Amino acid sequence: MTTAYTPNPIAPDALKELRHTDDAGRPCVPFTDGEGGAPLRCCLRPARQGERLALVSYAPLRRWAATTGAKPGAYDEQGPVFIHADPCEGPAPAETSEDYPFVRTGALRAFRRYDADGHIVGGRLLEIPEHPAKGFDAAFAEAFADPEVALVHVRAVEYGCFHFEVRRPA
Repeated sequence: MTTAYTPNPIAPDALKELRHTDDAGRPCVPFTDGEGGAPLRCCLRPARQGERLALVSYAPLRRWAATTGAKPGAYDEQGPVFIHADPCEGPAPAETSEDYPFVRTGALRAFRRYDADGHIVGGRLLEIPEHPAKGFDAAFAEAFADPEVALVHVRAVEYGCFHFEVRRPA
């Protein structure tokens, strides 16, 4: 089964900036991942042991708003994300993707919905089911059934961290 919606990683131009200075104004500090498993937002997969990573502050709504003219106001926030410290290949091609990234049956995900102004217009909590793609597809279909919803951010409930965004299908 392939996914019905496209998870978007952090854009290459944003990654280039984050690898220098993050969205909190701090310099990028690379490290070697001794264990593996960190959720990489640049290529939407877990890190492998020994890869060079960086933990940076990222403001996904701010960066989206800069390209759309939205004014998220108080909804603008930043938080920690893992990225490769050096340029990477990005996500695997869609033809080979069989699921959404960072899924673990039973884990909780928040689907935060935003309108074209960057304001929260709802959300949904999802306990990842045995067949994750079906659960994610249903949550996105529900979100985009509301014509006000422009994009959805998927976040881990456990840590509140940003996983990826999905924009309204064209």
